[in-house]
Amino acid sequence: MTIEAWTVLGVVVATMVVLALDRVPTVVAMTGGLLVLLLTESVSDDVVLSGLSSPATATIAALYVVAAAIAATGALSTLIDRVLFGRTGNVGQLGVTTASLSAFVPNTPLVALAAPRVVRWSRQHGASASKLLMPLSFASILGGVITLLGTSTNLVVSDSLRSSGDDALGVFEITPVGLPVAIVGISVMVLTAPRLLRHRTAPSEAVTGVRQFEGQMVVTTDGPIAGRTVADGGLRDLDGIYLAALERDERVHPVAAGTVLEAGDLLFFVGDIGRLVDLQQIAGLTSAEQPHLLDTEGPGVRLYEAVVAGRSDLAGRTLKESGFRSRYGAAVLAVQRSSDGMRGKLGSIPIHAGDVLVVLAAPEFNERWRDHGDFSLVASLEEPPPPRRNRAWVAIGAMIGLVVLSAAGVLSLFAASVIAAAVVVVGGALSMNEARHAIDLNVVLTIAASISLGSAVAASGLALEIGELLVRVADPLGAVGLLATTIIATQVLTELLSNSGAAALMVPIAMAAATASGADPRAFAIGVLVGASCSFLTPVGYQTNLMVYSLGGYRFGDFTRVGFPLTVASTVVTTTMLTILY
Repeated sequence: MTIEAWTVLGVVVATMVVLALDRVPTVVAMTGGLLVLLLTESVSDDVVLSGLSSPATATIAALYVVAAAIAATGALSTLIDRVLFGRTGNVGQLGVTTASLSAFVPNTPLVALAAPRVVRWSRQHGASASKLLMPLSFASILGGVITLLGTSTNLVVSDSLRSSGDDALGVFEITPVGLPVAIVGISVMVLTAPRLLRHRTAPSEAVTGVRQFEGQMVVTTDGPIAGRTVADGGLRDLDGIYLAALERDERVHPVAAGTVLEAGDLLFFVGDIGRLVDLQQIAGLTSAEQPHLLDTEGPGVRLYEAVVAGRSDLAGRTLKESGFRSRYGAAVLAVQRSSDGMRGKLGSIPIHAGDVLVVLAAPEFNERWRDHGDFSLVASLEEPPPPRRNRAWVAIGAMIGLVVLSAAGVLSLFAASVIAAAVVVVGGALSMNEARHAIDLNVVLTIAASISLGSAVAASGLALEIGELLVRVADPLGAVGLLATTIIATQVLTELLSNSGAAALMVPIAMAAATASGADPRAFAIGVLVGASCSFLTPVGYQTNLMVYSLGGYRFGDFTRVGFPLTVASTVVTTTMLTILY
C-alpha cells in the first residue's frame, strides 16, 4: 500500500476508537480525522471538502424541512391514529403501516411523530408501550430501504456511486430488493417479537403512578413562608417530597431555590403519599380547599417526555450542573433509564443519552425544544392540536410532488427536495425560523464528514487494497459468499460507527471487491445500503432505536434478542434478491 493509503487507514481506525470510547461527538471525531488528512496532505482538498459539496448533504437538510412541515400541520396525524395500531395494538398492522410511510417519509422524524401516539394509545387502552415501540422502530428501518427517500443512509450510498463515476440511484431502484426485505422482515417480526419481547415498564406507565401521589398547599398570609424564597422557607430539600411548581394569578410556573413565595400561591408537591401528609405540619402552609391531581390540562402547564439525544450537552452532567430549570424553563419530575438503576437525589444524577426526562413546563416547551439538538424527541403527554392543520395540503402536495418529479426524472432528487422545502415555507406550512430549526445540523455535518472519509478511502487506494483482501478471504465462498460477507461486515461496522459512516466507508471497498471478483459493483453498493440501514442489534446502532430505548423501558439486550432474527432475515433476503437481479 502507498503511504497515503496507510495514513487514511490509520485515521479511520483512530476515528473508530475515539467513537467507541464515546468521549466526543461523532462529527468532532470525524472532522478531526479529516483535519489530519488535510494536514498530512494524504488526500486533496477537494476530497476533504467533498462531503460539504455533495448534493446528498443538501438533500437530507431539505427532507428534514419537508418532514417538519408534515409534523407541524398534522398531515399524517389522522392516518397514523386510525391505522397505525388500530384498536388492538396489532404488531402486523403497526409494521405494515409504519414501513409504508417510512418508504417516503424519512424514518427518524416519522418515529418522532408516531412514538408519542403509541405511548398515548397504550396508556388509553391499558397496554404496555414496550410491546409496540421497538416494532415501530424496526418497521421504520425496514421501510426505509424500500425507496431512496426512506433514510439518509440511502442518499449517502447514492452519492458514493455518483462520485465513483456511476449513475446515482433512482428513487425506486432499490425497491426490488428493499421491498422483499421489508415484507420478510415484518413477517419475521410479527412471528417472533411478541414471543421475544419481554414485558417492560415504560416511563409513561411509571409516571402515572407518580401523578397519583401529589398534593397542593396554599401559602398563608400570616405565616413565616410568605415573602421568603423557596430555600429560606425550608421547601427546597424536603425528605421524599418535591416542590414541582406554583400557581400564581392563574399561571403555573416551575420554581427554583431563589423563587420568592407570595401569600396565596398554590404550591404543587410531588412525592410519597405518606410524606405529603407531613406538609400539614409546616407553618405557613395550609391545604387547598379542593385538592386535585396535577394534570396536563391544568391552567398553562403540561407534562412532557423528552428523550436526551446521543450528543446532547446534558449527557454526562447533572440537572443541577446543566442549570436545567433556568435553561429550559421546566422542572424535571422524573428520569427514566433502561440500562441501570439510579440512586441519589434527582438533581445529582448524571444524565445519560437515551434517558427520558418527564418535565413540567409551559406549552411553549414543545415548540421551542422539540427540534433542538439536546433532545431526540419531545412529546406532550396530552398532545395539543397541530398549529397549522389548514396547511396540511401544502405539506402533502410538496411531498407528492417531490416523489413524482424525481421518480419521473423531470428533476433530480436534490432539486425536487429543495423545491419542496421552499414550497412548504412559502405556502405557510412552516415558518422560516421553524425550517431552520428543523434541520439537524449535527446530523447533516456528520453525514458530510462521513462522505468525505469515504471519498478519502477511495481516493487513497485503500478501498482497492481492502477490497482485494476481502476477495481473497471470501474466495472459497464464491461471488454469493463475497456479497454476504460484505453485507455482514457493513452491519458490524454500523454498530461500531454509524449508519452513514459505515455506508460511506464500505461502498468504495465493496465496489472494489466486486470489480476484483468480476461481480456487478452496483449490486454490492445496494448490499451495503441495506446492511448499513438494517440495524437491529443495539439501541445505539440507529437513531430510531435510541429514541424508543428508554421511552419503552427496554434493556440493551432486548434489541439483540429481538433484532437478531431480523438481521439474519435481511441478510439472507438481500443476498438472494441481489443474486437474482444482478
